[in-house]
Amino acid sequence: MEQPPDPQKKKGRLTLVLSLATLIAAFGSSFQYGYNVSAVNSPSEFMKQFYNETHYTRTGEPMASFSLTLLWSVTVSMFPFGGFIGSLLVGPLVNKFGRKGALLFNNIFSIVPAILMGCSKVAKSFELIIVSRLLVGICAGVSSNVVPMYLGELAPKNLRGALGVVPQLFITVGILVAQLFGFRNALASENGWPILLGLTGVPAALQLVLLPFFPESPRYLLIEKRDEDATRKALRRLRGRADVAEDMEEIRQEDQAEKAAGSVSVWMLFRLRSLRWQLISVVVLMAGQQLSGVNAIYYYADQIYLSAGVGANDVQYVTAGTGAVNVLMTVCTVFVVELWGRRLLLLLGFSTCLLACVVLTVALALQDQLSWMPYVSIACVIIYVIGHAVGPSPIPALLITEIFLQSSRPAAFMVGGSVHWLSNFTVGLVFPFIQEGLGPYSFIIFAVICLLTTIYISLIIPETKKKTFIEINQTFAKMNKVSQVHAEKEELADFPPAASRQ
Repeated sequence: MEQPPDPQKKKGRLTLVLSLATLIAAFGSSFQYGYNVSAVNSPSEFMKQFYNETHYTRTGEPMASFSLTLLWSVTVSMFPFGGFIGSLLVGPLVNKFGRKGALLFNNIFSIVPAILMGCSKVAKSFELIIVSRLLVGICAGVSSNVVPMYLGELAPKNLRGALGVVPQLFITVGILVAQLFGFRNALASENGWPILLGLTGVPAALQLVLLPFFPESPRYLLIEKRDEDATRKALRRLRGRADVAEDMEEIRQEDQAEKAAGSVSVWMLFRLRSLRWQLISVVVLMAGQQLSGVNAIYYYADQIYLSAGVGANDVQYVTAGTGAVNVLMTVCTVFVVELWGRRLLLLLGFSTCLLACVVLTVALALQDQLSWMPYVSIACVIIYVIGHAVGPSPIPALLITEIFLQSSRPAAFMVGGSVHWLSNFTVGLVFPFIQEGLGPYSFIIFAVICLLTTIYISLIIPETKKKTFIEINQTFAKMNKVSQVHAEKEELADFPPAASRQ
């Protein structure tokens, strides 16, 4: 008698191949993003001293204070600028090389700058550091878009949310590791900082060696390459079973939907009414993620800790503790994203950040009047970090994978990545001036952005957990159709038929 199919197998499980592919992709790429965000913070004074000494050796004069500040600002801002360039490369790279191939090619932008930064002190050239920051920024811009796309296409629908959060988890781990290596008694020293910067090449080298042994995205193999045998082989390795007919059928259904739409460029993405709400949602979520003030919170954290009485030498340990909280909460998100869903986590996260920004504003305004207010400020920073780690940090990139089909996904990631990095760059550039002008009231701006993003999510973003890409697409298709009908009615109201005008 024939045995009924095992529901767990139908559901999809976390196999060894899928687990290792996820870890290698995230460690080799996403980890570097987080590492390079934080790596230059701790050794900044030693690096500025190197800049000054190099200039003195060349000219016989010390560098002017303004020139040094400007040069350091350029060094820091090259990373998000490179991220923006990397986002623009995502579409061409994933279409030409595939998802896995794009990640392997992207390691060039990590290994080369790692060598350059490691040799910069010996070469007596701060220009090498500036160029390298641009290159590792390009690496981060590519990886922050391609890794979620790759993992989202590898995973069965019931694990897509958990695996989609893993890249953000490794970003937070990268930030924490850079903070730990950046302790004064570790690598944040006069001779240690080139090693600290050069270590970013290690994960890239490991990925370059190991990732070729793992499958390419089955969706890319079937829809783009038209290779059914390779697709079936990849799915069998990923699912750990011989019968992958249901997975093949799901991809074929997506392919049929794609044929109707055709390949979508960035320009077409902005023109197609059938993708209007998906595009608006990507822009809102990515802008909200960065403009909600997460980088400003980290920028302000040391000052808040110092004002609360934390010793100057101990701030590095408290900051690392904040990084550890970020990692811990992102780990929690991995386990609850399929239980609670994307929409709830976004609402919970942005609402928590909104509350933390409002209370932090009050605490900063009153901390000179009330002795215990600095401790409220510390609590607000930690609560904000928890809120952002739960929803705003990990979920938007996951949603881009889910709400777009294969042909429009690369273009959507290019748009989302560009908004992400431009917003990141804007906050880093503008926040010091906002802080100088508004002082403790700076975070009201971020509170307003959190509020507006929360309202948008509650009104527009549907739940996507445990749904196929086709089912999610159909949900948005209904929304786009309703908005198109309203638009047509408004046009008719503005321009009534000729008969009615007579």
